[in-house]
Formats: sequence, structure tokens, C-alpha cells
Amino acid sequence: MFFQDIIFWSLASLAVSAALGVVLMQNIFRSALLLIVVFLAIAAQFVFLAAEFVGVVQLLIYAGAISILIIFAIMLTRDVQRGNLPNRMQLPAVLISSLLLVTFVFVFIDTDWQLIQDFPHRQEILNQAFVNTPARIAVLLMGNYALAFLSAGLLLLGSIIGALALVRERS
Repeated sequence: MFFQDIIFWSLASLAVSAALGVVLMQNIFRSALLLIVVFLAIAAQFVFLAAEFVGVVQLLIYAGAISILIIFAIMLTRDVQRGNLPNRMQLPAVLISSLLLVTFVFVFIDTDWQLIQDFPHRQEILNQAFVNTPARIAVLLMGNYALAFLSAGLLLLGSIIGALALVRERS
């Protein structure tokens, strides 16, 4: 149990420190690279918590596709080294973030965690929930949610074509 605790806290501290680096770093390209580290640490946490499918999806979608899209967008911008300059939205952002933090702390303190642990048949429900999950997701995506799945693909294709049209040089 002690070795698992070390792995868990190492991955958690890596994710939190990299996330702080994303927010505090001035160079936006390095922030994007630290964001990839955050995605990888979260994927490792999912694998560590026996949710391998979610970990692989996290790895493929976020650490792979989304991070490449972010780096592609950064490389297409002009003044990358300067980063965001302070503006008038700094104070509202700090206030909203502080309010969100206070809300999270209040909910964490106010929750009766004992009720969650004493839930009857909790382990059987968890075991049934993760049986054959990829097959269930595939049936749902190609059955009930096929239209939404295809719409998301068309939306992504349209956004890529729009991005290419925006960055194309006018001749």
C-alpha cells in the first residue's frame, strides 16, 4: 500500500506543479508543453486507478490531438514570446477564481463523506459499471448517438478548413 501511495502522490504533485507552470509561465509555447505534461500525468492517474480505457482516451485525445492542435495554433500566431499582457480583466478573473475556490472548499467541507463510503453494494455497482465498457461505448456511438458523433466530426472538419482559410496568405 505504501508504494501505491508514493506513485499516486508523485503523479498528483507532477500534475499540480505542471498545471501551475502552465498558468504562471510567460512563454505560451512552454506553457503548452507543460500542458502536455499535465495531460500525461492525468492519463497515468486514470491507468493507476484501473480505468485503463479512460486513460488511453485521455492519452489519445488530450495529450495527442488537442495538444497538437494547441501547438499548431501557437505556431501560427505572430508574437509568441511576448505572451499575454496585463489587461483590465485581471481583477475579475482573480475574483471569479477565488469565488470558485471558496465554493469548492465549502462543498468539500460540507459533504458527508461517510455516507458515500457506507453506500450498500457499492463495489458490485462499480464492478458492473466497468464490465465491457469499450464495447458499450462503441454500440452507443454507432447506434443511439451516431448523428451526434458524425456532427462532431463534421464540426471538427469545418473548424480545420476555417483555420486553414484564415491563415492562408492572400495573394
